[in-house]
Amino acid sequence: MKEKSKRQTDPALAQARRDQVLCAAADCFRRKGYHGAGMAEISKTAGMSAGHIYNFFASKEAIIESIIEQDMEKVFSIFQEYEDQPGDLVTILLDGLDYAVDHHTDVNQGALDLEMFAEAARNDKVAEQLRKSDCYAREKMRNLLLSERSLIKDLSATELESRIEVMFAMINGITLRKTLNPHVDKATLLLALRPAMRVLLVPF
Repeated sequence: MKEKSKRQTDPALAQARRDQVLCAAADCFRRKGYHGAGMAEISKTAGMSAGHIYNFFASKEAIIESIIEQDMEKVFSIFQEYEDQPGDLVTILLDGLDYAVDHHTDVNQGALDLEMFAEAARNDKVAEQLRKSDCYAREKMRNLLLSERSLIKDLSATELESRIEVMFAMINGITLRKTLNPHVDKATLLLALRPAMRVLLVPF
């Protein structure tokens, strides 16, 4: 008697389905907030049954964790580009501000980020994931600034950490500024952001 062979799941299709759910969930969280967006809403937006979604994610919390992990993968990709790109590190990082400002002035991305931060204030698991992501990004920046191409590689550990914190505060703060002042544009932000960031990337 022949054994029934199990249907093999196509990894590419499974990943596409996961991405479909994450995209739908992000849209729902932006529009209705984390608590206002139930699995039924996510299911409807994704165009698949809630049961199908549970094949990929155990809960809404797991969906949020995966969204944060996606952001970490983007951060890895960006910093990898910085590492691989030849030339002056200060110029490379200053040029990278174009992407950073685009990302943090994107209205949809900003709404999602603010919702994540709000959920982190009351959900320890989400807070831990966001802190892990931030720690990872700071580590990647630290490695760049300690590399041979860096002009500030010889700074004390305390001063280096201070500069990284201020860099990240400036970049992350753009989301809040765009929320409070929707009319602020990329050119205006970069006009002061580039020279301010340059100061932090060279010895005082």
